Amino acid sequence: MPSLKELRNRIASVKATQKITKAMQMVAAAKLRRAQAAAEAARPYAERMGAVLANVAAGVAGQSDAPRLLAGTGANQTHLLIVCTAERGLCGAFNSSIARLAREHTLALQRQGKTVKILCVGKKGYDALRRLFQNEIIELIELRSVKQIGFANADAIARKVLSLYADGQFDVATIFYSKFRSVIQQIPTAQQLIPAQVPTNDNAAPTTAAIYEYEPDEATILEDLLPRNISVQILGALLENVASEMGAKMSAMDNATRNAGEMIKKYTLRYNRTRQAMITKELIEIISGAEAL
Repeated sequence: MPSLKELRNRIASVKATQKITKAMQMVAAAKLRRAQAAAEAARPYAERMGAVLANVAAGVAGQSDAPRLLAGTGANQTHLLIVCTAERGLCGAFNSSIARLAREHTLALQRQGKTVKILCVGKKGYDALRRLFQNEIIELIELRSVKQIGFANADAIARKVLSLYADGQFDVATIFYSKFRSVIQQIPTAQQLIPAQVPTNDNAAPTTAAIYEYEPDEATILEDLLPRNISVQILGALLENVASEMGAKMSAMDNATRNAGEMIKKYTLRYNRTRQAMITKELIEIISGAEAL
């Protein structure tokens, strides 16, 4: 049985931990507001970009001179997986859920005889995947020094991906991230970047569809628009990840604070019982000694 001093030290230690987790919860809550606003602000732009791509790509669909980012290489052998996670932990199952989705996707591709290459954005994803796929990981991109995610960060990643694609390093690129739904719900998502998957609207009546004339032609516009769309999609994934990370961290620290409170109650009760038992024992010894005299 631990002594009273040991119980007091444990209570003090848990109280200190509770203060830290409470502070981290408040910091995550403050950052979540900004991150959620940034993620929600990026969604309409990405949706409109997809709509423009759909309109322009409809004019070159099936043509032999369609851009490679839209038509693909004609093969499906080598896959590049861009796994976006956080740089730090203490955010519940946020990092592990993304890594699990990427791991399952990688194993499924390998069972089909495909070649897989992994580009990790964030140290936690690299730590989770290197145990099984050390040889498949080609690079780790850390964003630890970045205070706020911006288009420049996404564009740098997009240029690296486009450079690999231009060199014939892969045929299909897929990005993995967590889409923010709420503080308690973040959805691990896999989205294909290359070849570009443009949205279609099959329910729209063809008689009411607007007819556009493009200058220059559609292929020239797509040559500039498709690389920019990849940067936009990566930016959206990074912003969704930041919001999801803050939401998961806020929820995890709230649970940790509650658990610390329960531990404090348990140790306090145990301390009081032990103290009362010691007092009772001392009284019995005093009374027994007095009666012996």
